[in-house]
Amino acid sequence: MLALLFYFYPSGYFVKSSLPYQSKGNVFYCRGIVLDLYEVMRSTFAAREFADDIIADELIYKILENARFAPSGGNRQGWKVVVVRRPEIRENIKNLIEPVFRRYLAQVRAQESPWNSINATKLTEEQIRETEIPHGFLDRLVAAPVLLFVFVDLSVVASMDMDLDRVGVISGASIYPFAWNILLSARNEGLGGTITTFGAVYEQELFRQLNVPDHFAFAAMLPIGKPVKQLTKLARYKVEEFTTSETFDGPALTSDK
Repeated sequence: MLALLFYFYPSGYFVKSSLPYQSKGNVFYCRGIVLDLYEVMRSTFAAREFADDIIADELIYKILENARFAPSGGNRQGWKVVVVRRPEIRENIKNLIEPVFRRYLAQVRAQESPWNSINATKLTEEQIRETEIPHGFLDRLVAAPVLLFVFVDLSVVASMDMDLDRVGVISGASIYPFAWNILLSARNEGLGGTITTFGAVYEQELFRQLNVPDHFAFAAMLPIGKPVKQLTKLARYKVEEFTTSETFDGPALTSDK
């Protein structure tokens, strides 16, 4: 079976060559399809529902082999990835994040910004407990063909904002480019996923589940698989809506077109 190697150009697809497509039953190995970088960036969406195709370790290795070239502070590369497939661990993870997602959903329905450090929730614990989670949502998420847990070694990352009176964000610069590279690499292989952070609320319990040392921090759980549907048009703010010139309140940056 052959898979065509494509490059994207403004005028459309250009067929470069053909490569062997390795597959056994419903096991994904290597697609052999290369997308233009901008096309990958503009079509990598938050996939949360996946087909039942098994994702081989070979392909996960290939995704991480490319993702590892992400930048990090001092090139210290303080990431650690745990690949989870075992059903009993998945079930434990689902039970762990269920109350976290329940609060998230309750706040969204109340038109609040979920888990926000500036604006505290006005919901009561009872209101949160009574919030119903859509049937099967978490089951589908943790039932992805593979779950990648990304941790960061706090002993090697810089936290320039550690003494500020707010939630720290700087350390994320040394881990989330890597997490995003995983999704870009997965998209290039015809797969998808999303960055979820629900596990942070009960981090210590998660650490016990996965035997994580205390000097690490949970960064993300990425379910990876073949999306049931591939989105190609994503809704995002225009550049003019979030970019200004010279100062925060300066004029919007616009193109010369």
